[in-house]
Amino acid sequence: MLPTVNCLQNVCRALVCGLVSLTLASSLWVKPVLALNDAQQLVVESWKLVNQGYVSPERFETIHWKRLRQKALEGTIENSEQAYSAIETMLAPLGDPYTRLLRPDDYTAMKASNQGSLSGVGLQLAHGTEAGRVVVIAPLEGSPAAEAGVVSGTAVLAVNGESTEALGLEGTAAKLRGDAGTQVVLTLEAPSGSSEELTLERRSVDLRPVRTRRLRRDDHTLGYLRITQFSEGVPEQVNEAIQELSDKGIEGLVLDLRNNSGGLVSAGLAVADSFISGEPIVETRNRDGIADPIQASSATLYDGPMVTLVNGGTASASEILAGALQDDGRSQLVGGRTFGKGLIQTLTNLSDGSGLAVTVAGYLTPSGRDIQGQGIEPDRVLDQPEPLNPGGDGDRWLTDAASIMETMLDRAETPEEPIPELS
Repeated sequence: MLPTVNCLQNVCRALVCGLVSLTLASSLWVKPVLALNDAQQLVVESWKLVNQGYVSPERFETIHWKRLRQKALEGTIENSEQAYSAIETMLAPLGDPYTRLLRPDDYTAMKASNQGSLSGVGLQLAHGTEAGRVVVIAPLEGSPAAEAGVVSGTAVLAVNGESTEALGLEGTAAKLRGDAGTQVVLTLEAPSGSSEELTLERRSVDLRPVRTRRLRRDDHTLGYLRITQFSEGVPEQVNEAIQELSDKGIEGLVLDLRNNSGGLVSAGLAVADSFISGEPIVETRNRDGIADPIQASSATLYDGPMVTLVNGGTASASEILAGALQDDGRSQLVGGRTFGKGLIQTLTNLSDGSGLAVTVAGYLTPSGRDIQGQGIEPDRVLDQPEPLNPGGDGDRWLTDAASIMETMLDRAETPEEPIPELS
């Protein structure tokens, strides 16, 4: 009888397994998994990019990151605008203003800026310390905003009557851009607290990120090199400028990074390599806490004495360069404290032509300083008020930097001579 009992048990098990399989199959049949439409795929694509690269994955648990994706997909997402809104809502709990969606027009404009062209009023913007506040990093040289005297640290409160708190950073930037010849009204709050309405006419701005000339100082010939942003062609332009100045027999160089809000980190690193020999440039730290030190090559294009001008508009990639020059003892920094953006973003083209910026790393200067939110204090703070036209006529800070450079050259000849105080 025992074999019969065993056979019955086996049959029962088979029936139970069959019932379970049938139940699961029925369940899948009743509730099929629906394919995502293109707009929903955009949300999933954005979620994956952040999930794979964001610098602080520990933040995900706090904000229930997976649940945010599910919640986003539960809403009606049938077109791009609905997808963009869902993505922005999904990203908001991260609390990182630099991890953001760029709609197609904004993404195209950012790429154009990195290639050296722009049509608008010429303001480089960032999030302020207060939530929802949009502030000016710096006006672009030769732009309508620069000519109107808009300064670093100015808050943009409204554009054509629309609150920038409601528009957000990218929305504000989009409202400022437009066809040449059209006008836009800005409501501004100066660093002093005073408010004003300013009407500017948009135009095509020639960014000319690299400018150079010789400075005649008594018995010395100095070179002046101004870099206003780190776009694609800048390293090559800097190399050409250094070669041109060297051929003219300069004895020292004044490097001007004022109002350089950054740009491509790779371009900033390449320029640093032109001045620094074999020393560390920067250390980046990714989401796994892994440090990736970046070292300069042994060859340099210019190894003579330098002084570097910085201010509150010196940010991001330009702070990487300034921090390396200071920490490696390569150049004295003079001017004002820098902006304090110590985070690095990747910019990815999404499937519909929009873009996604994701903070993937933080950086430290060669000595290990984290400048995020703090900036870099120059070796020598120059007198206020700060000149509004860097490199132009009456630029007192440039005159001061040239005087410091001249004194350095004189001290090299007569080491006992003290450095004079600047008035």
